[in-house]
Amino acid sequence: MSAEPVSEPLRVAVRRLCDFAARAGDLDHRFTPAPSAFEGIAGHASVAARRPAHYQRERTLSGLCEGLLLQGRADGYDPQARRLDETKTHRGDPTLITPNRQALHWAQAQVYGWLLCEAENLDAIELALVYYDIDSGHETVLTRQGTRESLRAFTQDLCARYRDWARQEAEHRRARDAALAATPFPFDGYRAGQRELTEAVFRSQRAGRHLLAQAPTGIGKTVATLFGALRAMPVLGSEQLLVLTPKTTGRAIALDGLRRLNARPLRVLERLAREKACEHPDKACHGESCPLAQGFYDRLGAAREQAARVAWLDREALRDVALAHRICPYYLAQEMQRWADVVVGDVNHWFDLNAQAWSLAQAEGWRVQLLLDEAHNLAERARRMYSAELDPQRFGAWRAQAPRALKATMDAVHRAWGALALDEPDTPALDDALPAAFIATLGRHVATLTDFMARHPQAAVGLQPWLFEAVHFLRVAERFGTHSVVERSPGPPTRRGKPRPQLALRCLLPAELLAPRWAGAHAATLFSATLAPMAHAQRLLGLPEPVARIEVASPFDPAQWSVRVARGLSTRWADRVRTLPRLVDELGAHYRAQPGNHLAFFSSFDYLTQAMEAFRAAHPDVAVWSQSRSMDEAAREAFIARFVEGGQGMGFAVLGGVFGEGIDLPGSRLVGVSIATLGLPPPDALSEALRERLQATGSQGWADTYLYPGLHKVVQAAGRLIRTPQDRGTLLLLDERFASPEVRALLPPWWGVR
Repeated sequence: MSAEPVSEPLRVAVRRLCDFAARAGDLDHRFTPAPSAFEGIAGHASVAARRPAHYQRERTLSGLCEGLLLQGRADGYDPQARRLDETKTHRGDPTLITPNRQALHWAQAQVYGWLLCEAENLDAIELALVYYDIDSGHETVLTRQGTRESLRAFTQDLCARYRDWARQEAEHRRARDAALAATPFPFDGYRAGQRELTEAVFRSQRAGRHLLAQAPTGIGKTVATLFGALRAMPVLGSEQLLVLTPKTTGRAIALDGLRRLNARPLRVLERLAREKACEHPDKACHGESCPLAQGFYDRLGAAREQAARVAWLDREALRDVALAHRICPYYLAQEMQRWADVVVGDVNHWFDLNAQAWSLAQAEGWRVQLLLDEAHNLAERARRMYSAELDPQRFGAWRAQAPRALKATMDAVHRAWGALALDEPDTPALDDALPAAFIATLGRHVATLTDFMARHPQAAVGLQPWLFEAVHFLRVAERFGTHSVVERSPGPPTRRGKPRPQLALRCLLPAELLAPRWAGAHAATLFSATLAPMAHAQRLLGLPEPVARIEVASPFDPAQWSVRVARGLSTRWADRVRTLPRLVDELGAHYRAQPGNHLAFFSSFDYLTQAMEAFRAAHPDVAVWSQSRSMDEAAREAFIARFVEGGQGMGFAVLGGVFGEGIDLPGSRLVGVSIATLGLPPPDALSEALRERLQATGSQGWADTYLYPGLHKVVQAAGRLIRTPQDRGTLLLLDERFASPEVRALLPPWWGVR
């Protein structure tokens, strides 16, 4: 009779075990910003460097407990003193570390302590929590004695709480991989180009290569890339697929594609920004203020179990689960980030300085796949993520309301800021070096302010936004280099002396800052209708070699539309007043030739307003509606709702805005598009600084800075017109430069520009 097969023990990281089973009490995010990952690594190194030569840094440990194989690395062990260190970096007064955080830290120390006792055959060990202040370099050390038996009992209790969940998750993973391996393409057949794109995504993801994929708008890129990446998941054994997009519209399209694939039991999570998920925006994130933070960890387990059963966790479903258990939806989403198979959200979840998805993957050693929709927008989004600014007027308001105890530190920042006044108050200045004295003063101020706010949260609650701005500014400053500049621009006038300038750290070339994020992903697929020339995208985004590339031919017949250039018409700023009557005539003739719903794009709101008013005066019988500055979601939906089947009229929008990409208006909802600009960024000081730096590296400075980004916007806007093989329409390009050979060579060849 053959023996029963012995199942492999489930592998669990010590950090994950403790995060899951040792947390209790309130959610507490008071005013104590944690050190960055970079600062944390440096802090751990500083502590280890102070220890004797025989000190064992990052001791790898493992052991079996309750059917689980625990694995991890203790921060340090002194074999002569028989002391194990669990090091945590922090800022400010260590007595302000909340009890629930300290309990979690002790739990990690106790589990590592038991593993070390087993490894070294020790009957007892000293455990030390080492709190290292990254600003002062001071260590606060808390110690406990632990016997081998007491530490074993503690660890067994944690493992018993986690074991059933771990087994459930292992079974879920097996079922997920089996389902994905058998998932069919969700339609009866592939559209032209879809299969080619799907296979390219699958091959590159399987091989661990990054892929740049350009495919025309309307072929179903999202479903094709999702299908290829999901089919690769069981082959790779990857933990998670992140579907990231720079815009909300892209997130909705991705969720719709996942619904169509219907790959149960796939666990899908939609991530929102905190301000969109918060139920009590008037309250702080701790138990003494917000009812959904009070007892959060005591109720988290039941909420987590229900969320795992629900599986489809879009914003509505996740909110329902969270509120049913009286906990915060945003922080429940943070918890489910750990247990989701597919996460759909903004690009900042991986690329931002504080990105949770990135930090989690690094901490857990996960194999993560990335899909990046609308990838042509990533460079600009990255510039914003790795930039920071401070406004003197806003600081002045915060300084005026600050408690008396903070007067000295606020005044010190005020004086240091004044030393940066512009020599010519009306002219911005760009600097290649950080203002070292100001940065040092701001760092000391943040440490003082953090301590005060932790001790007196109600007395300084109004200063929280300033603290976050200052901390972000310092974190961006840590990474300052040749990829960025310091911008000092004119501030508000003062009664005496030179005004304090607005200060900004502007990232120009995000490639260097993005490089670690590409290295941290197993494979990334960046797709868009506008990535050409791909060398341009690779330069700006810092994608490492080798990078796979694919350009999918358009499935649309050139006969589906006509494209015309209005020759002899200039939309350059200096010519706009003179050429406005001609532009209105062209718009009117375009509309009369094919009445229906039209959409016209302009380079700015001012130009849009001038053109719309002139068009309304010349064609009073044609209904018009327009995009406005700072439209909320309801206003955007109302704008799109005007494009009804069989409707007639003209919408006016800004090129590169929310209506220039990511919206579908098939059939007779849109029959004509006009574009009255090349979309070139304005030649301001920042754009010129970018051009010069690109030129210095041997790149095509002017084209990389101005021409390529502008034409990407043009192609995206034109892509609103032809969405299906049945669509018909006309495209009018309202600038003579569209007829030049240089520009025509960059437009899609199937357009057939005449």
